[in-house]
Amino acid sequence: MTSRPKIGLLGIMQALYDEMLPGITERQANYAQEVASHLSEAADVRFPKPARSREDIEEIVELFEREKLDGIIIVMLTYGPAMRATRALANTRLPVMLANIQPEPHVTAEWDMGDMTYNQGVHGAQDTANALVRAGVPFRVASGDWRSPEFGRAFEEWARAAAAVTAWRRLKVAIFGYAMNGMGDIRVDETTMLRELGPEINFLATGDIHRAMQRVSAEEVKSALRAEDERFEIDENLTPEEREDSARMQLAIKSILDSGGFGAYSTHFDAIGEDGRFSRLPLAAASNLMAEGYGYGAEGDACSAALVSAGHILADVAHFTEMYALDYERDAILMSHMGEGNWRIARDDEKPRLIHRELGIGRLGPPPTVLFRIQPGPATIASLAPISGGRFRLVVSEGEVIDSEVLPNLEMPYGFFRPKTGARACLDGWLAAGGTHHEVMTPGHHASLWRTFAELLGIEYREV
Repeated sequence: MTSRPKIGLLGIMQALYDEMLPGITERQANYAQEVASHLSEAADVRFPKPARSREDIEEIVELFEREKLDGIIIVMLTYGPAMRATRALANTRLPVMLANIQPEPHVTAEWDMGDMTYNQGVHGAQDTANALVRAGVPFRVASGDWRSPEFGRAFEEWARAAAAVTAWRRLKVAIFGYAMNGMGDIRVDETTMLRELGPEINFLATGDIHRAMQRVSAEEVKSALRAEDERFEIDENLTPEEREDSARMQLAIKSILDSGGFGAYSTHFDAIGEDGRFSRLPLAAASNLMAEGYGYGAEGDACSAALVSAGHILADVAHFTEMYALDYERDAILMSHMGEGNWRIARDDEKPRLIHRELGIGRLGPPPTVLFRIQPGPATIASLAPISGGRFRLVVSEGEVIDSEVLPNLEMPYGFFRPKTGARACLDGWLAAGGTHHEVMTPGHHASLWRTFAELLGIEYREV
């Protein structure tokens, strides 16, 4: 992630107990601030003040929204009637976590009525949870000792998922040209995606890239080439013209994304090739821009582009790929694509190569391509599948990228993914669930993060 999630702590209590326990508001405010500080390693947690009335709750939720926070964690500082929070929580677009915690983890013989009151949050959590369920608000619950590592991990997972969901609700995806004709599983209704999930899809002219290329300065190109010289092994067969043209395309696309507020994009090789003004496909551009944190999907696939963007937030780094072929002897799937891949997941014992490549797709000249093998180790693949009735399903598989020999004739990023359920069972489940042929891969086991992401979005989750 480029920054920590920003989370608002909504600490709910009521003024009922002030006469019985003078100073209770200040005491419980200190408790809430302790919780916020304890969770600060995982997120920037902001606690403005205790919410003791409906007006307080609505004011605080409005503040969190105005400050563009990523989510709200609700902590019951005492019992607080849920009717006071119902309106604000039913209307907020921020993801919600209900923390079923209390100041002290144990009931002791020394407890008096004051201790009972300070630690009575559970029935307020029940009241609030019922209100959220009745309002149809997706939320995550975490019960436990707030000082425990288990609670900390649950909070961190939710905070990351909340940040990804909130970013999605602000995400703009640029599709240059059009989506590949006849490719069905990348098709999505733009209005449905905007309404149900948040990402906004915009179709831009390929000519925008051409015009932006004319505005790229020679010094910008030189700077981009110097960066490539540092991070890649450069193929001696690459010509200066190929490299400069590729860098100019990358800088042009980046300028369009940044000026338009786009966090993800897609190009289709036919749209680029048919334009008539380009010499090659922007394959290295896709690799470099993914490495900078942009979402990407090939062939006009807005769902994959958006999902790669979410993967960057959930798991720090995300890679666009697809299941290219099955290897039953390895019990694994060869993952690759035409040439776009995030080199940040490359093997740490091999420097990625920037190669000269003869590629007939698009009927254009040789596109510089970043070639690497994926780092062996735990990995997760995910697919956003549009299904019937305007619904969406997130299909996920955990496994590992296995070590394997070099495939010398494969001029694309690649690696063998072995699902923990086995290649056959994974593909049976993937196909039955309608999982798409484009995927996002994240290093590490992140099924739980993707599940939380799906829950907060209110979409179906299927692990295979």
